[in-house]
Amino acid sequence: MPFDPATLKYDANGLIPVIAQAAAGGEVLMMAWMNAEAVARTLETGRVTYWSRSRQAFWVKGETSGHVQRLVELRVDCDRDCLLALVEQEGPACHTNRRSCFFTAIRDGEEVEILKPMV
Repeated sequence: MPFDPATLKYDANGLIPVIAQAAAGGEVLMMAWMNAEAVARTLETGRVTYWSRSRQAFWVKGETSGHVQRLVELRVDCDRDCLLALVEQEGPACHTNRRSCFFTAIRDGEEVEILKPMV
């Protein structure tokens, strides 16, 4: 059955959350948003394209930083309201120059930085 981005369940703003995960190793790298056009562009180009809510514009991951995400596989969750992008990540995924945006852990009620910047 051919995939149609319009069959996904988007929020009131026309967006769907996307988790980016390293295809090799399974590390969760980041969470961002896509609209139907970003989903289509990602599938067409193989370059992960998000929708920037702050800029109200498309954001091709790595376009300016060089920290490119290449799509390996896009998965749809059971409710069709969240996506999982399995990616090949070049360099850090986080704008803080860390491999993952999830670099703070809550341990014994304290915030602990568990990843240092790569650069």
